[in-house]
Amino acid sequence: MKWPFADPPNVAVFTSKRILSGEAWIAYVSHDEDDGAWQFHASNGPVPEAEAAVVSLRSIVDADPTLASLADLPLGWCAWRDHVGAPWNRKKNE
Repeated sequence: MKWPFADPPNVAVFTSKRILSGEAWIAYVSHDEDDGAWQFHASNGPVPEAEAAVVSLRSIVDADPTLASLADLPLGWCAWRDHVGAPWNRKKNE
């Protein structure tokens, strides 16, 4: 598979330990406007610092290949889905 993201596979992204352990699934993705950071979370609320984790973009995409469809998510936008396998919805962050 050709790498779909403009960011390199080894760029650091934010997620949660619950997602990494398989206890939770990715329901919310943010592509931050201020610094271009990617965030992959189980909800759109804040993640407690003790729950936060940093991994490579490749590792999170390998864990959930549907994330490749969000490679063109513009800066300042977010995406969410209602359940695993549901289509991703997108909107500009307000």
